[in-house]
Amino acid sequence: MGKPEAKNEKKLGSLAKRTAAALVMLPIVIGSLWMGYPFVDVLTLIVGVLLAWEWSNMVPNRNASTYMAAYIVSLAVALLVYDMKAVCVTMALACFYVWAKARREQHCWLLVLGVPYISVGVGALLWLYRDVFIYHPYNFYMTLWFFIMVWAMDIGGYIVGSTLKGPKLAPKISPNKTWAGLIGGVFFAVLASLLYFYILSLPGIMKVNADVQTFFAVLGGAIAAFSQIGDLIESAIKRRLGLKDASNIIPGHGGVFDRVDGLIFAAPFVCWLFAYGLWLF
Repeated sequence: MGKPEAKNEKKLGSLAKRTAAALVMLPIVIGSLWMGYPFVDVLTLIVGVLLAWEWSNMVPNRNASTYMAAYIVSLAVALLVYDMKAVCVTMALACFYVWAKARREQHCWLLVLGVPYISVGVGALLWLYRDVFIYHPYNFYMTLWFFIMVWAMDIGGYIVGSTLKGPKLAPKISPNKTWAGLIGGVFFAVLASLLYFYILSLPGIMKVNADVQTFFAVLGGAIAAFSQIGDLIESAIKRRLGLKDASNIIPGHGGVFDRVDGLIFAAPFVCWLFAYGLWLF
């Protein structure tokens, strides 16, 4: 078998793994969002713990279990304690603890960064569902909309970027990403948002006028752009560490971090926007 055939076969095998993994993960995510407490809380905690494990192992260090424990404690407070002051104090203490333990490590500040990145990023996913969108089934539909915006960025960016190619977005960080992919992903998110609310309006699940639809379409594009920044930050961290994937825990997808990087970067932005940002307009 020649090299091109072997390469194509490998690509098809990887695609099959990615598809199978997605078919398993999607029903779990959507089902948990629909059923609410405690399923969505448990799923969020599991994702956070896996991220804590990945971060403490992908960043070279001499005491991974210590850093992982600090990440999990900070994460648990962010998810389970309904007091933002307590969350902030815990994160600050966890950052100081990790810094004190890691100050002689080669990647000290990356180890410290793991505390807020995991606690705020994963915490914001639950805050969106529990505190921003609040009431069931509204929280289900709106949190699912948020996920779809990020997924649309990934799908649209891949389709448009691989088709049109063109100038690189950040060649030193992620050589495969292009400006065409970014624009295509944002366009897909805007289109997906308009289509999503149109479909929900047909059976009368949600009633939205043209202004509200336009607002969420624009916000969907912004979320897509933020998720791309999160993807680039993860790529920069992995490049600095000489890694291709955060781990190999998900067949065909790499690690949990590789799958949720856009979600956990965009979620705090949406939380801030609905809590404070809209008051500016």
